[in-house]
Amino acid sequence: MLSSKEMAKIAYDALDEKLGKDIRIIKIDEISVIADYLIIANGGSGPQITALTDNVELRMHQNGIEAKRVEGNRNSTWILMDYGDVIVHIFSPEDRLFYDLERIWRDGIDVEPDSLIS
Repeated sequence: MLSSKEMAKIAYDALDEKLGKDIRIIKIDEISVIADYLIIANGGSGPQITALTDNVELRMHQNGIEAKRVEGNRNSTWILMDYGDVIVHIFSPEDRLFYDLERIWRDGIDVEPDSLIS
């Protein structure tokens, strides 16, 4: 079984492969019980949001990880992918600014992708 740190790295890399914009990893395990990591990214268009979502699902599946729940659909401007200890949010640029999850979770710790490598 993979650690939440390893899962976060897989999700980050999947977003990065499809050129997700402004990918943020926030460690929240010390301030919340809902997850260990939040990963937030945005796509520049509907098709890119779909590509980002599909690639996260593919890469996680290839590593034996299935989403507990996915909120949103192909026409959504905000997709939430719940992998238990890792939650991935993929937004349109406008929705990301509007919902401003980084502000809500500002007490979390920003994590650099390189630090997720064991």
